[in-house]
Amino acid sequence: MLRTPSAVRDAERHTAHNYHPLPVVISSAEGAWLTDVDGRRYLDCLAGYSALNFGHRHPKLIEAAHAQLDRLTLTSRAFIHDQFADFCRELAALCGKDLVLPMNTGAEAVETGIKVARKWGYQVKGVTPGQANIVVAEGNFHGRTTTIVSFSTDEDARADFGPYTPGFTVVPYGDLAALTEAIDENTVAVLLEPIQGEQGVVVPPEGYLPGVRRVCTERNVLFVADEIQSGLGRTGATFACEHEGVEPDMYLLGKALGGGIVPVSAVAANADVLGVLRPGQHGSTFGGNPLACAVATEVVRLLATGEFQRRSAELGERLHAGLRGLIGKGLVAVRGRGLWAGLDIDPELMTGRQACELLMERGVLAKDTHGSTIRLAPPLVITEDEIDHAVAQLAAVLAA
Repeated sequence: MLRTPSAVRDAERHTAHNYHPLPVVISSAEGAWLTDVDGRRYLDCLAGYSALNFGHRHPKLIEAAHAQLDRLTLTSRAFIHDQFADFCRELAALCGKDLVLPMNTGAEAVETGIKVARKWGYQVKGVTPGQANIVVAEGNFHGRTTTIVSFSTDEDARADFGPYTPGFTVVPYGDLAALTEAIDENTVAVLLEPIQGEQGVVVPPEGYLPGVRRVCTERNVLFVADEIQSGLGRTGATFACEHEGVEPDMYLLGKALGGGIVPVSAVAANADVLGVLRPGQHGSTFGGNPLACAVATEVVRLLATGEFQRRSAELGERLHAGLRGLIGKGLVAVRGRGLWAGLDIDPELMTGRQACELLMERGVLAKDTHGSTIRLAPPLVITEDEIDHAVAQLAAVLAA
């Protein structure tokens, strides 16, 4: 008798419905492959929304976690531990920044970035107290806190969670003129995803990010890049901003930083920005804990070799070439960079959810978003043959 149906029912019985997961129950994983409670294997083409860039149970990351579990797991930031300095130093070097502030989740990194930008605006730029504003983009996804959903344009994420936090101006993504027009004397930051993930892996027009960088410099505004999904090798570079030679004032990082083992996020910026924080003004009990730092330091060292960025770039070309071959055969558009793709399915054919369910039946796991769009973000350890397999399964689903 199959265990999956009863396991799905058990999971639903005492769970609030904040997600609509596919009816698959995973029990183990290795590399790019997952195994369910009935022993069926699936190719993971979501990678935990980029939290599993290095695959499931990467040997070096598991080794680092095991070693730290035997020594020390938590101290709180009331004390310094022996993993903290290495993590902060090596991540700062990877980012090309002076300072790092470790947190836990991506949403915490975004909240921290917002607080730092406002404090910088008041203390450094001289914005009128209580009047700081931040320019953001339509279609954004930066997290789920009340402040963050206040500037979301996704009604599912936003509706019925008010009253909403003021201080944000929303402009169309990719529209440099609208962004420039929205900046005023009280603007402290522009907060953007260099590629919008939840919106369907939307890549901005060429020249947009350099234009944002130029305008922010000219108007004395911080450019804050949310690289929580797009960063750390996903797009074929360490950061998605690098594709257009852009360096933001602040990086917001998360997901892959925890190596698929523990939640780790961080804000990275130079001392003239992050240095506005003083003891007692911001904090996190678990942020920068010993276990997190041990794993995340190994993540940074894996990235420092450049191997995973190269894999993403090279294998991404193969993935996108295969997907473009399906345009007109059930797909109407393909977007993305590296091992990250947003696929628009002909809405007359099926919804994104239906496509993901059919892919699941064929042993491939992906995630839908916004109607007939699905996202592919396989682990960077995926092979050429596995990419070809995933594309072949998608082709079979579209042709069915």
